[in-house]
Amino acid sequence: MKDSFGREINYLRISLTDRCNLRCEYCMPEKGVNKLNHEDILNFEEMFELIKVFVELGINKIRLTGGEPLVRLGVVDFISKISKLNGIKEITMTTNGTLLKDYAQELRDAGLNRINISLDTLDKDKYREITRGGELSKVLDGIEAAKDAGLTPIKINTVLIGGFNDDEIPEMVNLTKEYKMDVRFIELMPIGEAAAFASHKFIPNSKVLESVKELEKVQSEDISSPATYFKLPDGKGKVGIINPISCKFCSNCNRVRLTSTGKLKLCLHSNREIDLKNALRNKENIKLIISNAILTKEEEHHLEDKEYITRNMNQIGG
Repeated sequence: MKDSFGREINYLRISLTDRCNLRCEYCMPEKGVNKLNHEDILNFEEMFELIKVFVELGINKIRLTGGEPLVRLGVVDFISKISKLNGIKEITMTTNGTLLKDYAQELRDAGLNRINISLDTLDKDKYREITRGGELSKVLDGIEAAKDAGLTPIKINTVLIGGFNDDEIPEMVNLTKEYKMDVRFIELMPIGEAAAFASHKFIPNSKVLESVKELEKVQSEDISSPATYFKLPDGKGKVGIINPISCKFCSNCNRVRLTSTGKLKLCLHSNREIDLKNALRNKENIKLIISNAILTKEEEHHLEDKEYITRNMNQIGG
């Protein structure tokens, strides 16, 4: 399945819920989100019907996100069902890791291949601050459980925040020296309510290379990956740098997103959405709608021109 710019679209990110058990400052409002009515979100049966169509069109990699995907009941059985579809090569998940200790082995047994864990600091007090009440120990326990279950390679996603965690860059990088995991630094994106937060907390990812000069660039195994990878000379894992602001990577974009409310987003940084939920419930030709929509996928975003979207990240999917 190709878009009008010749990019092969084979990667679908699905937000299972906009709810989360944390309230990270750059992602969610402090008071959380207004609870949606049951009929406003896709049930798992509807999600599965849409996934089957996407797979028929060429999607072979699926990432489950949130909010926090593990707060939605039934996620393990849902993964098991997806894993049995012909054509699926990989099922992954992005999680904050706080519930992972209890779910890791079940997720692996159900067919989840690997996991990304959001972690912005290794300081328990700073973690509690940025998440508005989270416990770092639960995340660290979750990482160990993921290792034991074989949900590897584990990728740690760290949003770089000026004046908050930029002093921890060497410590985060050193995780790749001791463990076979990737730590990926992501520039703070001005999305939804976080736009104001990002305006005075943003620092470019070049700070990583300035802070750890011994990092050496290595070839990425996946040309569609948004990360540029580096490695410590004696490191077991890699360090990724993702620069959506200072150096965009739209020319290699191979993904689309499906929100928990059934909206197809062709570009993370565009307000444009296609309503698949109502189309599905009205028994419209979903395959034709998706095929036509892919041909309208944006060539690139324009964050550099301060064209920011209005929805919060938890509503879109991480």
